[in-house]
Amino acid sequence: MKERILNYRKSMDALLEDPDPNADWEQIMKSHLNQVAFFQHERLIHLIVTALVAILMVMCFAVAVISQQMVMFLLVFGLLVLLVPYLGHYYLLENEVQKMYGQYDKIEELLKRR
Repeated sequence: MKERILNYRKSMDALLEDPDPNADWEQIMKSHLNQVAFFQHERLIHLIVTALVAILMVMCFAVAVISQQMVMFLLVFGLLVLLVPYLGHYYLLENEVQKMYGQYDKIEELLKRR
């Protein structure tokens, strides 16, 4: 997913850097909105998964502190190892979708100039 979202955003940046006046910008906008919707859905799913893993980790940490069982501390560590990449991936999705909103605004400006 990381490679797909980065490649898509870069291709749109290249398209908007030197806009072709003969391009079908209405179709490009529809396609762009479709892609943004896909990435928004992906972002929502990763937000839910990340939040659930974080909540589970905090709950396991509380149980580990209360019970003083080493197995629980290992579980907390394992969840932390999962949480860090989840946070990184969610951060990427969030920032790239925000950049796509800016691309949408540029396409809208190009359509208004016509």
